[in-house]
This record gives sequence, C-alpha cells and structure tokens, in this order.
Amino acid sequence: MAQRPDTYVSTRGDTPATDFAEALLRGMAPDGGLYMPQTWPTLSADAWGAGRGYAAIAQQAMAPFIGDALPPGSLDRALDRLVAGFMPPEVTPLVRLEDGLYLLELFHGPTAAFKDLAMQLAASLASEALAASGETLTLVTATSGDTGAAAVAAFANQPRIRLIVLHPHERVSAVQRRQMTTVDADNVLNLAVRGDFDDCQRLVKGLLADETLRAHGRFSSVNSINWARLAGQIPYYVSAVSQLAAMGETRAPVFVVPTGNFGDAFAGIAARKMGLPVAGFVAAVNANDALARAINEGVYARKAAVETASVSMDVQAPSNFERLVFEASGRDAGLTAGLFADFARDGRVTLPADLLEALRAEVSAVSVDEPTTRAQIAHAHATWGQVVCPHTAVALSAARGVDRSGGPVIALATAHPAKFGRDVAPVLGFDPDPPRVIRDLGDRAERFEIIGAEAGEALTAVRGFAGQARQA
Repeated sequence: MAQRPDTYVSTRGDTPATDFAEALLRGMAPDGGLYMPQTWPTLSADAWGAGRGYAAIAQQAMAPFIGDALPPGSLDRALDRLVAGFMPPEVTPLVRLEDGLYLLELFHGPTAAFKDLAMQLAASLASEALAASGETLTLVTATSGDTGAAAVAAFANQPRIRLIVLHPHERVSAVQRRQMTTVDADNVLNLAVRGDFDDCQRLVKGLLADETLRAHGRFSSVNSINWARLAGQIPYYVSAVSQLAAMGETRAPVFVVPTGNFGDAFAGIAARKMGLPVAGFVAAVNANDALARAINEGVYARKAAVETASVSMDVQAPSNFERLVFEASGRDAGLTAGLFADFARDGRVTLPADLLEALRAEVSAVSVDEPTTRAQIAHAHATWGQVVCPHTAVALSAARGVDRSGGPVIALATAHPAKFGRDVAPVLGFDPDPPRVIRDLGDRAERFEIIGAEAGEALTAVRGFAGQARQA
C-alpha cells in the first residue's frame, strides 16, 4: 500500500495507522510515541514564490496532511480565522537587519507570541472535527509560558472542549501568567505546578497515558507533541522564503530557531523535507542545554532545569527530540522506542554513532548563556533599533555566528518584548511598549489552582474539573 502524508504512524511503531482527525484529537499515540505522517508531501516551487499571501501558502503546505479527514472547507475557515487575528498583512513579516541577516517576526497575534500561529489553527480544526463527530474533548497542556496563553486564547469558550493548562508556579513571566489566568471561561482550568516545566510535561504525559480519563469523552493535548501544532508552524518557514524572494534574494537561508521543546525547529525541518530550499537549521538554546549536549557531545542526559530570562526555553527533556530521532534514524521505530524507554528509566542515553551523524545532518545546536543574552538585547537596540525579547536575543546571538557567505540567515523572533519587560528593561533602561493585546489585560482577576508535582494531585484536579468521580 502506498505511503500517504494524511496517514499517521507512531514514532514507537506499536500503534495502528490513523488519519489526521484522530492524530489531532488524540494528541499522543497510545504506545506513548508521537504521531508522524507516513511520508512527506512535496511542495511545488510556486509555494514560496514572491508575493504569495500567507493563507495561500498555508493552504498549500497543510492540505496534504489533512486529506479528507475533516469536513470540506475546514482548513479555509481555520485560515480565515487565523489571518483575521494578526495585524500585518504578511502575518509573519520578515525584517532585514543588515546584509544577509533577517528577523522573522512571529508575535503579531492574539497573545503576542509565535504559538498563536499554530494554536489558532489547531483550535479551529479541532472544533470542525468535533462538530462532525458529535464528540467532546478535554485538552491538557504543559506550558513554559507562551503555549498556555495561546491555548487559552484559542480554546476559551469553544463548545465541546475543556482546556486544562499546567504551568510551573512562579516560573513564567507575569504577562504570560495573566494571559492564561485572567480569561473568563468556564471551560478553562489553570494549574500552577510547584516544579519546573519538565515536571509539568511529565504530568501531562502521565495524564495522557491514563485511559480512565477517556471514559467520558476524548482526552488529548495541544502541546507540540500534537502533530497539528507542528503542521501549523510549517507555513511561516515557507512564507519567509517567499518574502526573501520578494526582496530579490533567491539563495537558500539558514534558519536559527530559539527552542525549548524543539517543536518549532522540527516544523522547519518538516518544511525542508517537503522541498523548501533551506541551507540549514541551528537550534539556539539557553543554559538548559540538553539538546545542544545531545547534538554536540552525543549524550542525551536530563538535568534539573534552571531559570533563565528566556523562560519559555527552560526545558531539559524536549519532547520533539523524539520526532527528530525517528526521522534521522530512517524511521526506525524500534530504535526510537528503545532509546526513549532507556531515557525515561535512566535519564541518560548515549546516541549511536550513525544516529548522531544523521542528527547533525539535520540540525546544529548552540547554547547561549545569560550574560550573552543580555548583551544581545543591548546590541539589537543599539545597532538596529530593535527591542527584542530574551528568546529572540538567544536566536540573534547564535545567528550572528553563522557564516553568511553562502546565503542569508534568518533568526526567528518568537515573542513580543513587552511580555518580558522585567528582563528587557534593566538592559535598555526603559520598558518595551506593550501591544494592545497586553494593554487589554488590565487588572482583571486571576483564576488558578496551585498543585504539587505529584501525579496523584494532577489526576485529582483533572478528574474534578471534568466532573468525574475519583476512582480507586
């Protein structure tokens, strides 16, 4: 049987193939793996031609992954909603900083962060799928800040959907927290976990593996473990190349992606698999450098996450590294399952030499420390008049070290600096001007519940919110 991009398999190989709607609504495969398309579709070169609008690009990039799994017109309606929520006509404008160096601004949406681009699409497509099936859905997501805010903005008051967001207590910025906790929606529960993001992510994976939570309807996640989230991020890589073409630049770019859970970077790798001309990817991480150590040293090892200014990247066990391993290993599900079982048990695995070589062919990685991040915030303002958030500063610092002789370098700007004024203002001496979506937060009351980092506490809170009786 021919391989299809709208048919999904698990990275761990022990789950029957399924369609886009099931991958979207389930989130994580039953065997604990992540869904991946059976094969990559091929984009035609006109997808990144000069002058292409964002909706047209996204339609061409995403439709092959959906096939006929959703009602006709679902993607068009989702894209109409997405584009309406962004201010610039380009949706993700490309800004030239200097010869060969560009910034791709991804923060012009409802919560001023790049997560809006995929989350708005995922919410619309999930609603279409549920309306067609008549089912209900409870979503649970871990966040280091921006994912939760974007999820609340996208799913609040959506019929047939409940949303539960776990964030690390006192480890997200005040703006990020308030974007999650001040939304008046009875279908949203915010849980502040006494721990770090990796604790939140561990709790979510445990909840997703608990089949009893599916007894009263579908139970899934909108973290970047959900394939629909990654698919929704592919278009802006294509749009960036299209905008380069409009500027007269036809050489393939290197993308530098500030990354925590590696979802954004893997979306770019997916775009390249589909034929987008890309010269390379650099994953820029902060002091939480598990990914960089894996790529550069060949050992994937968990450490306790440390707090940094780029809080959304404070991740030491990036979930989407599993997708990269699966792809780089030639889609060897047995190897992938074994490696991540060992990692779950021991917190450390040595990568086989041939796998490590293949991983390095897909992406390089750079770790940027806190003094360098602050210096880059200052440099961006002094040199280009740009006020950037710490995450963007991490990307720019790595991007300035990339050789531009063979083509341009594009750093991804993932959040508006006003979301991180506490860290930006001491460097620049002034507070970044907030966009309207942040000004509108005002002094609204917050609603959230504090829990410990134990599986039992999370399960009790989730069952209570879902109206389920506690089971023995």
